[in-house]
Amino acid sequence: MKEDLCRGLEASGRGRAYPATITNESPAVLTLEPMVQRSQPASLARCLVSEPAVSMQRVPTQQDDGAGGDAEGRGDSVGRNEAAGGEKAEKESMMMELTRLVQNLVKESSWWERRGVDCCILAAAFLCLPLAFLLLGSSRLLWLLAGVLLMGVAHAVITVKGTHLASHGALSESQAWGKFWAIFFIEICGSFSAQAGVQGHIKMHHAHTNIIGLGDSSVWKVPSLSRTLYLFVAPLAVPIITPLVALAQVKGRSLALLVRTVLNITLGLYSQYWLLTNISGFRSTHSALFCMLVCRAMFSVPFIHVNIFQHIGLPMFSSTRRPKRIHQMTHGVLNLPRNLLLDWTFGHSLINCHVEHHLFPFLSDNMCLKVKPVVSKYLTEKQLPYQEDRYLSRLHLFFQRYQELMVFAPPITELVGVQ
Repeated sequence: MKEDLCRGLEASGRGRAYPATITNESPAVLTLEPMVQRSQPASLARCLVSEPAVSMQRVPTQQDDGAGGDAEGRGDSVGRNEAAGGEKAEKESMMMELTRLVQNLVKESSWWERRGVDCCILAAAFLCLPLAFLLLGSSRLLWLLAGVLLMGVAHAVITVKGTHLASHGALSESQAWGKFWAIFFIEICGSFSAQAGVQGHIKMHHAHTNIIGLGDSSVWKVPSLSRTLYLFVAPLAVPIITPLVALAQVKGRSLALLVRTVLNITLGLYSQYWLLTNISGFRSTHSALFCMLVCRAMFSVPFIHVNIFQHIGLPMFSSTRRPKRIHQMTHGVLNLPRNLLLDWTFGHSLINCHVEHHLFPFLSDNMCLKVKPVVSKYLTEKQLPYQEDRYLSRLHLFFQRYQELMVFAPPITELVGVQ
């Protein structure tokens, strides 16, 4: 069995041979490490295809203690194989069982719980904008700062929570309205391409969560930046980088898509600029643009942190030997604790219900919060991971191990016994 594992892992490692170390504590655990850890280039515009180290981790399962040479030994082996087969069938049905529990809870919920709460939060953000523009026209510093804060919070709710829900079609049961809201929130409000956003987030990140070269979150890595610059300074440039990346994503696509994306992004940016100059009374172009940058970058730092904290540093898997979905999501996703500000601006599905969101991405933020006790209880009963960590704890981890987590290629984890 060990030789088969070596051959399989060498094949998944693109033919590279690695020195193998077999531990005495768990004979089925095989760790393969490369001779040299290699740093990989990455950018915000494309995903990293890495050449990782490979490590296999044991999950709780029955171990085969060896085959005996007599009839009794063979009988024991058959019994163990039958037990392992029954356990495998049980684990394969766990996702279906959990899905039924969640679906029953969703059916019992009202429209207000399924969509109404989140729609009202988004509506409140839009209703705050007129007051924010009026406050920004005040000559008093205190009112001016209040206007900047109010517009920054409203912008974060609309462009993070709104675009995320719209990309998943969680704002409406109608496909036509779902497409409209995706274009409105992602392109006009978020200054990005709706098609590229859905492709990258839904079809790559969610479909291939923590799969090396596909949904491994390496799109957020910029190895050329130092840890201080990346974690605390570079995120402030996100409002400038976002439309540029959007244009790069639609380059080479159909002319209609290119024109629509450019017009919608221009409409969103110019609308805010026009309101600042005509309603708030900004007389200088530079002052209006600076105000736009401050408001749009207000939550950029925690936005980058959240995107890397909840996946990078957790188990990554090979595309050829990915585990079952429930194991993939429970091992590769992490929840942050409740945070009043981030819960409202980013949404529960991005903060304290990220595990639930990856298991059931069609749910709204409020429904993710409602099913959270059911999901956490079920995973705990089945002895599956339910990973949670504090924001400051993750920040300290990434600051201390920045080179390992954000520069070098991640190791591949294989869950032995659950394939």
